[in-house]
Amino acid sequence: MAPTIAATLPFCAQSKPAGGEISGVPEAEMLRKRNEELEKELKKSVEREMKMKEELEKTWRRLKVAEEAEERLCFQLGELEAEAVDQARDYRARVVNLMEQLSALQKLLLSSSSSASK
Repeated sequence: MAPTIAATLPFCAQSKPAGGEISGVPEAEMLRKRNEELEKELKKSVEREMKMKEELEKTWRRLKVAEEAEERLCFQLGELEAEAVDQARDYRARVVNLMEQLSALQKLLLSSSSSASK
């Protein structure tokens, strides 16, 4: 265990003289400086976390807007497809009706031309 602690807290692994000083700097001063460094790092970390949360929320809102737009487009596409099917059926019925009229007129022409030639 002790080597792990020494590896994570390198300033604690240094040998201390009996007076509580390391290299002429009081231990309390070193701890205060280290504490200040850690507080600065923590503050930066919290700021980064807040920025990432804001970015995540913005991305989430954009995703929701995109999903709603996709749903609207799918609905509109479905309506257009149904309308296209109705129009195709109407067109086919009109073509069949015109073909029947043309056939009837051709029969009429043939019958009138055959009776005129007699």
